[in-house]
Amino acid sequence: MTYETQRDGGADSRALPASRPLWRQRDFAVFWAAQTLSVLGDSFALIALPLLVLEATGSIARMGLLTAVGGAASVAAAVFAGVVVDRVDRRRLLIGCDLVRMVLYGVIPAVWLFGPQVWLLYAVLPVCEAVGMLFAVGYVTVVRSLVGTGQLTEANGRLNATAAAAGVLGPVCAGVVAAWTGPATAVGVDAASFGVSALCTLFVRFRSRPAETAERTGLWRDLRTGVAFLRRHPVLRSLTVLLFVFSFLTLGLNDLVIYHLKHDLGHDDGTVGTVMAIGALGTITGALLVARVRRGLGFGAVWTGSVALCGLAFAGIAWARDVPAVAALCALFLAGGGMAGTCSMSLRQEVTPEPLLGRVTSAFWTLHYAAAPIGAAVLTWAAEEQGTAPVGLAAGACCVLVAVAALLTPIRRA
Repeated sequence: MTYETQRDGGADSRALPASRPLWRQRDFAVFWAAQTLSVLGDSFALIALPLLVLEATGSIARMGLLTAVGGAASVAAAVFAGVVVDRVDRRRLLIGCDLVRMVLYGVIPAVWLFGPQVWLLYAVLPVCEAVGMLFAVGYVTVVRSLVGTGQLTEANGRLNATAAAAGVLGPVCAGVVAAWTGPATAVGVDAASFGVSALCTLFVRFRSRPAETAERTGLWRDLRTGVAFLRRHPVLRSLTVLLFVFSFLTLGLNDLVIYHLKHDLGHDDGTVGTVMAIGALGTITGALLVARVRRGLGFGAVWTGSVALCGLAFAGIAWARDVPAVAALCALFLAGGGMAGTCSMSLRQEVTPEPLLGRVTSAFWTLHYAAAPIGAAVLTWAAEEQGTAPVGLAAGACCVLVAVAALLTPIRRA
């Protein structure tokens, strides 16, 4: 499938930078740096928040509940995120989202100075996740305005690769900080990173959007527009259904890994950070390879194979009894997830008209992520009741079945 001729209507032709290497495009480079710094700090919270809950309660089910609450808020925000993104100035939206998260995450270490307050996490995380969903939808929509359609897969791959590189350093530092000064301090680093990201984004210039975005329709019609586009497109429709199942199975994986390392294997926060960092190397590898592999094998083969790899790795993680094995399997899972995610995001950006991109992205994430919070709660509850090994094996096997099911859909020929 070739969509190179699709144009972002209303965009100034001299702003199309596709003829220049990405590293020579100033605005993309600044945006690239901002997101890398943000992920570097955000990887601190990825480790620190579950550790805060685990230290205060000792329960993987409570960890999963926090993940579920945050995920539910993200799903709720996704319903309206596309409408908001398609109606407002996207640059201001990205900056505002960063500043809000900087303030909210900054509250946690300040309050923790007076003692653990687990309720605060359940109050702050849902708001941050909702704001983060607005940011994520806006982030997806502005990449094409920076690089044009022809370089989308390459740009997404580079963004994901450097984000993963930051994800290697972040968990290691988070583990060290958590071991020395406590997980709350690591959350403070995350808050500071959002401030730096907002400052960098302030200096990014995005191309003008098409005139059609000025049209205002009813809210309900806007919400239905994104869903209707997904329903009409055979590949996106199939992806939405299969990712609904995949997200249900995998959202709780991070909690499962942390609990397995600390409870089952008896390791400390520093080991958790190291394992997460090694796992992020898989994301780097997948992100760097995805553009070349997709050109050679096609979308369908890459996406299906990547999901199958995720399932096999997931099935083995909770059975692994030593740290190197857990780390290697995490790397395989994240490599597959990174390649599948980059492929699906790039395809969606390529085939969606610019005026609809926010609403289609929002609808896609809302539908495929809708059951994920429930899945995280169920997965962690089952792990606490039955143990991590059988639960991980069952979830991984189901992920492989998702890949097999994809062979029976238009994804196979995409």
